Amino acid sequence: MEILSENRSHGGRQLVVKHASAATGTKMTFSIFLPPQAESGPCPVVWYLSGLTCSHANVTEKGEYRAACAEHGLIFVAPDTSPRGEEVPDGEGYDFGKGAGFYVDATQAPWSQHFHMWTYVTQELPALIAAEYPVDMGRQAITGHSMGGHGALTVALRHPDRFRSVSAFAPIVAPSQVPWGQKALGGYLGNDRAAWRKHDAVALIEDGARVPELLVDVGTADNFLEQELRPALLERACADAGIALTLNRREGYDHSYYFISTFMADHLAWHAERLRA
Repeated sequence: MEILSENRSHGGRQLVVKHASAATGTKMTFSIFLPPQAESGPCPVVWYLSGLTCSHANVTEKGEYRAACAEHGLIFVAPDTSPRGEEVPDGEGYDFGKGAGFYVDATQAPWSQHFHMWTYVTQELPALIAAEYPVDMGRQAITGHSMGGHGALTVALRHPDRFRSVSAFAPIVAPSQVPWGQKALGGYLGNDRAAWRKHDAVALIEDGARVPELLVDVGTADNFLEQELRPALLERACADAGIALTLNRREGYDHSYYFISTFMADHLAWHAERLRA
């Protein structure tokens, strides 16, 4: 692994790290914040999955999570959203290809050679983090934004015993039913809609996947709210399944990191309560 940068912050250390990924066949970059408590022993970890067009850098530079992580003793890990490099194919538009891996393992050419983000975020990166850093892997939480909120929900629903808590900011809750998701799932996974259901939070809940509770924040001024995010579909699925959903509709907030950073500390405090030993 290559440490690209290291900065002291809130008594802890903020690292940006590059490594060779077997899952994607490329170099991958992630950021990790180690709170001061990590110097004394293993700490719980919060995984953060980013949205369309983003990399690890967006939340690292604009997410305003370090003070809360230092307060609660949380390690915070933010991977990239897709493989990168000249050898990696790209799609048309911002919502497919580089920066838009949708946290799936692509089965369709040419994407299937490198776009294995599901394996990367659920297997390879956790194993690397567990081996290299003082993480208590028995205390894990996951969150994310937009496409990354979709990723956080689907990863948690398919690994309910791994995560003590899951939350999301403005998630794409039903990608099978919205343009962003239909483009991505069709392009990466082909036309078999049964394969899409494993990467659709609402469909997973309809098919029997369960977590005890969910925390979701959306902004009422989010331009993507009605066409792409559709939180009411998650609200209905959780009600039918008996999943305790806290859905905060934040008046006047949009889809940006101004929104995310405002409520990041609330989410981290919520996770910290559930991650206590």
